[in-house]
Amino acid sequence: MKTNGNNSITEQMVIGITMGDVAGIGPEVIVKALADPEIRKAAKFIVFGMNEQLCYVADAAEIEPFWGRHQHEKISREYPYKVVVADYDEYSVPPWVKSPSKMAGEASMRFCVDAVDAAQRGIIDAVVTAPISKSSWKLAGSQWPGHTEMIAALCKSKRKVMMFVTGRLKLALATIHEPLFEVRHKFTIGCVFEPIDLLNDALKQYFDMDNPRIGVAALNPHAGESGQFGDEEQRIISPAIMLAQEQGINCCGPYSADTLFLRAIQGEFDGVVAMYHDQGMIPVKLIGFEQAVNVTIGIPIIRTSPAHGTAFDIAGQNIANPAGMKSAIRTAIQMAKAKKNLEVRI
Repeated sequence: MKTNGNNSITEQMVIGITMGDVAGIGPEVIVKALADPEIRKAAKFIVFGMNEQLCYVADAAEIEPFWGRHQHEKISREYPYKVVVADYDEYSVPPWVKSPSKMAGEASMRFCVDAVDAAQRGIIDAVVTAPISKSSWKLAGSQWPGHTEMIAALCKSKRKVMMFVTGRLKLALATIHEPLFEVRHKFTIGCVFEPIDLLNDALKQYFDMDNPRIGVAALNPHAGESGQFGDEEQRIISPAIMLAQEQGINCCGPYSADTLFLRAIQGEFDGVVAMYHDQGMIPVKLIGFEQAVNVTIGIPIIRTSPAHGTAFDIAGQNIANPAGMKSAIRTAIQMAKAKKNLEVRI
């Protein structure tokens, strides 16, 4: 690997990091994560965000700025820095704002749109997104409820699944940002088969598993108890599992969710498919709240994110833990290297 001085490496993965909602803890966890020398050794970084906010949180944390600054309109893969901020100085969010706002929503959407474009053009090898406020996006008129839907739309990807990684637990969701009572209207064999299929591909491609074992959760208590507590297991989940098995995927279920996650953590399964958002998110955050990583699979680019939110209540207090951002960065680098190695082999 070629190096030019202590702060410039010419041949490394380039990871884009979007600042998320600037009124939340995004700027703080980005500065703290990238201040770690081990993180900076692992890749080059382009932060899509606002230099003013980064300097503000760095000063509060008594961290000397270690990044270069450049106009966001002219981003490049060849910056002579390990870390550079693609600065959006046309936006201004006062540092005392610690709640959802239209301006922060507009800015955080723009960071993400431009980072996805950079990934599609090969300027960056992966996108790591800091937390956004869905309320800020709504105030800004967003047509998307969150990152997953936006990135899939920008990539024109017909398939998308939300995956989470924390320790031994690797999990995909069949439905994501749906009101619980509305899940039944979108609950189909296809929506269960897709996360099984994409999780299987992701575990093989990015996590070096030749034949991953996937456990599929039931929707109802006691897996429906042979139809006594609901028949979705029989009508939808079991046919989806059978379809996946016919495709050569090593999956089984449906298993009652109150035991499945424990079995996965103990090593019986390499991955789990949960049926709805909180069924999967509760064990993920219980097991590894600070380290959990959100990964969007099924799209042509790599995108990871800390699993936590904007944490407006602690923003600006210099107490945010950067562990989730570090995990998201490490996961993005791992996935980018795996993708590159696969392309070289092909």
